[in-house]
Amino acid sequence: MIQKFLYLEWKAFFRSASFATNLALKILMGFVAIYFILIFLALGVGAFYILKKMNFDPIVTVNQFMIYYVLMDLIIRLLLQKIPVMNIRPMLIFPIEKSTIVHFSLGKTVLSFFNLVHGFFLIPFCVVLIIEGYDVLSVVLWYTAIFSLLFTNNFLNILLSNKDNLFAIFLAMAAILGGLHYYGLFNITELTAPFFNAIFNTYWAFAIPVLGLIAIYYVTFQYFKKNLYLDAGLSNKHDVAKTEELTWLNQFGTIGTFLKNDIKLIKRNKRSKTTVGLSVMFLFYGLLFFTNGIEAYNNPVMHIFAGIFVSGGFLITFGQFVPSWDSAYYQLMMTQNIPYKGYLSSKWWLMVIATIVTTTIASFYLYFGWQVYLTIVVGAIYNIGVNSHLVLLGGAYTKTPIDLSSGKGAFGDKKAFNVKTMLISIPQLALPVLLYWLGSKYANPNVGLALVTGAGVIGFAFKEKAFSLIEKIYKSEKYATIAAYKQKG
Repeated sequence: MIQKFLYLEWKAFFRSASFATNLALKILMGFVAIYFILIFLALGVGAFYILKKMNFDPIVTVNQFMIYYVLMDLIIRLLLQKIPVMNIRPMLIFPIEKSTIVHFSLGKTVLSFFNLVHGFFLIPFCVVLIIEGYDVLSVVLWYTAIFSLLFTNNFLNILLSNKDNLFAIFLAMAAILGGLHYYGLFNITELTAPFFNAIFNTYWAFAIPVLGLIAIYYVTFQYFKKNLYLDAGLSNKHDVAKTEELTWLNQFGTIGTFLKNDIKLIKRNKRSKTTVGLSVMFLFYGLLFFTNGIEAYNNPVMHIFAGIFVSGGFLITFGQFVPSWDSAYYQLMMTQNIPYKGYLSSKWWLMVIATIVTTTIASFYLYFGWQVYLTIVVGAIYNIGVNSHLVLLGGAYTKTPIDLSSGKGAFGDKKAFNVKTMLISIPQLALPVLLYWLGSKYANPNVGLALVTGAGVIGFAFKEKAFSLIEKIYKSEKYATIAAYKQKG
C-alpha cells in the first residue's frame, strides 16, 4: 500500500497544472539547498579544528551551545517547514487502514530537507571526532541522540502546526535567553550542557532523546489517527459569524469598500494575522544593522538596506501576495462590475498607511541617532513611491492561491517563481542601495539619501501613470490568474 501511495504522489506531481511553475521553483530551491549544504559541510569539517585552534574542547563547546541549535531548529521549522500531506479524503472510502495512511503521511516528513540538512553538519563533525581519537561508540550514540532531538522537533512542528503565534513565542524565548546569556544575567547553557555532555560521556543517556522521539511519534500518530474521519476530524470548522460595519470608510467610496474587506480579512484569518506578525518583526530587523553588533553590517550602504525593511515590513510580507489574498473569491469578484483601478488603489493605500504607521513606531531608533532614523524615513519614502507600485506589478504574475485558514508558510505555500517576478523584485532593494552608494561615493551620505528620496518622490509623482500601466497588465493576466486560482494541486 505504501508503494501505491508513492505512485499516486508521483502522478500528482507531474499531472499538476502548476507543474512547470513548481519545477522552476524546485530548481531554484535546489540551488539554495546546495548553498546551505556546503555551509553545513564546511562547519562540520572545520568546527573541530577551529575550536581546537581557539583552545576550546570541541565536543564540550558544541554541547554547551547545543540547546540554542535545537531551539533555533524548531523556530525555523515553525516558520518555514511545510508539512507534507496527501489528499486524505478520497482515501477514506477505500478499504485502507487508517494507520497506513497516517504512517505514510508522517513518514514523508522524515525526508524533509529540514531534517536531512543537519546530517551535513553532524556526520562530518562525528567523522572528524573519530579520526581525532574520540571513542567511536560514544560518538555514534551522541549522533543518535542529537538526531533524535531534531526529529522530535519535526513531529513537534506537526503537532503545533495549527497553533497560532507559537513562532513568535519561541522566537521571543530564544531572544530573551540569548540576551540574558549575553549580558551575564542568566546562562541557560549551565543547565543544559551537563545533559549533552552526559550523552557523550555515558553509554545510557542517549536513550533519553531516543525514547522521547518514540513517545512524540506515538502521540502524533494517535492524534492524527483519532482525527482521521470526515464528520469531524477533516471537516471544515465553522465559527460564529461576527459583523463589523466599519462605516467610517464609506466616505472613501469604492476604495473604502475594498479597504473594509482587507481589514476584515486581516483580522479574521490565521494566515493574514501570521503575516502581519512577521511584518512587526521587521521593525526590529534594524537592530542587527544599527547596533554595530555585526561588523559586516556596520556601514551606511547596509543601513539603507535595513531602512527599506524596517519601514516596509507590511508592504513586503502582505503586498507581495496581492491579489492572492482574494484568491478564494477572485472568480466571483471578476464577475462583478468592479474597476481594477479602485481595487488596486485600496491595496496601495493599505500599504501606504501601514508604512507610515510602521515608520512612526520605528521612531525608537532615534536612540541610535538622527541619521539612523532619517535612513528609515528615506526608506519609507522609497517604499511608498516605488516599492508599493512594484509589489502590485509583481502581483499580476504571482498567481499563487492562498489558504486563509492556514497559518503555515507565511511567505507562501509555493511562491510562483518566474523571470518576470524576479526582474521586478530587483529594483525593490538593489536600486535604492545603488543610488545611495553612488551618492556616498561621489559626494557624501546625505546626497545618497537625497537620491533615494528623489526616486521615491518621482515614483509618487507618476503614481497615476504607474497605475494605468499596472491596471492594463492585471487585465491582460485576468483569465490566467482565474485559471491558476482554480487549481488545487
